[in-house]
Amino acid sequence: MQKKAQIFQPGSFEPHDHWYPKALNATIHPLVSFFLNLTEDRIIKRYCHLHPKVKPDYLKEQLTYRPKFFVWAGADLMHVTNENGKRQMVVIENNSCPSGQKSMPLLNDNQEQGGYRLLMERTIKPTLQRKKRVVKGDLAVVYDKNEMEASGYAKAMADIFGEQVHYVPFYKDNPDPDVQYKDGVMHIRTEAGEWVPIRAAFRYLTQKPWNRLPIHSKTHILNPTVACLAGGRNKMVAAKAYDFFNTELRESGLEIVTPETIWDVSKAEIPLWVNQMGGQAVVKIPYSNAGQGVFTIVDEQELDAFMAQDFDYERFIVQSLIGNYNWSSISRRGRLYHVGTMPSPKGNTYVADLRVMISATPEGFKPLCVYARRALKPLEDHIQTGTDSWNMLGTNLSIKNEDGSWGSDTNRLMLMDRRDFNKLGVGLDDMIEAYIQTVLSTIAIDRMAKNLYNTKGKFRSRLFKSLNNDEGLINEILTN
Repeated sequence: MQKKAQIFQPGSFEPHDHWYPKALNATIHPLVSFFLNLTEDRIIKRYCHLHPKVKPDYLKEQLTYRPKFFVWAGADLMHVTNENGKRQMVVIENNSCPSGQKSMPLLNDNQEQGGYRLLMERTIKPTLQRKKRVVKGDLAVVYDKNEMEASGYAKAMADIFGEQVHYVPFYKDNPDPDVQYKDGVMHIRTEAGEWVPIRAAFRYLTQKPWNRLPIHSKTHILNPTVACLAGGRNKMVAAKAYDFFNTELRESGLEIVTPETIWDVSKAEIPLWVNQMGGQAVVKIPYSNAGQGVFTIVDEQELDAFMAQDFDYERFIVQSLIGNYNWSSISRRGRLYHVGTMPSPKGNTYVADLRVMISATPEGFKPLCVYARRALKPLEDHIQTGTDSWNMLGTNLSIKNEDGSWGSDTNRLMLMDRRDFNKLGVGLDDMIEAYIQTVLSTIAIDRMAKNLYNTKGKFRSRLFKSLNNDEGLINEILTN
């Protein structure tokens, strides 16, 4: 049953509607609180002390970068090590409309809207104030998933701007949505059937947003479609963006650390690349999210199961698999394996990732919230025949139901509170490393987005096709 558009007025925010019950009354861990309150100068001083080849002025330049398109991001990182005990935070992907607020304990008990208000206050409002108003109209939040957070943002937006905000579902399979474009301007259909122009929209569309939101829009979209195509929802172009930016970063001592990534891989080539990586690899449909379209392959049985499937797209990416010391992909970084959680009372260690959300401010990027997720099954020392490797390695909490709706396995959510954080085995320097990796990967995607427009502000379709020559994707993109 399709939901209808609503209107939220200022003063409608209720905390219990926008946090998981286990997070609502959680107390933030002192170390996480300390990290989130660190000044930029202290972060730079500490990081450069541990990485003497990094010049403080250059790192400051990155942290104070002002993005044009990608103003709000969230990276998923894995805490890994190698056989010599060198620990790193590895970027798995960066997201252009990340979840996380509903899982984040309050940093300040007196600010009951938490990160919802903080994002609107320090990022969205200043961003819109800097832009020339092209359209007269209302504000809106459009969504296709995660209503708990999307509605929280809508209500916080109403409070920060002091006006009503339209809260509108925009599903990719709805034949008669409450959103349409007229002459480049987004319009929202109210409950009364009236079409209202929108001057700015906060986007929480996660499923192929480019097939509903055009690349060129007179209505300000935050984040715009190009941020998705440039890497925020496109793992293929993201990998290239990281590679291009790493070339520039090389002399500075900085690097976006990722698994070894092979892009533009046809389905027929995949067994060859899996074999080159030692029989273990991760295959991804570049344009999926929420854990969909990601296939961990640790043996011939899982490879055969993948090859037996049919897909809508022609191109894939293959990445080195991070597993256990005894079974991980062979890659240019050597064999990386998961640090994992602290052993449970039963002696089990679980794969866990860290989501770091950041947003742009007039002074540069700032951390917004952090949370973690663990895999369903413990990490095994040796692979057994018939092992479902995704249950050991997959951390995403999203569950797609048979009716197309989404649920979440909150049993595997690990909060940044006094109880869960200690189980992660992550320290302050790891948090700083994760934050800097998130900033660098966000900059890389924003720079790629800039390159996808010419000096006249037109989308460079030929350049995009050269970067991502996949007809299945290109046919979905709305250019007008």
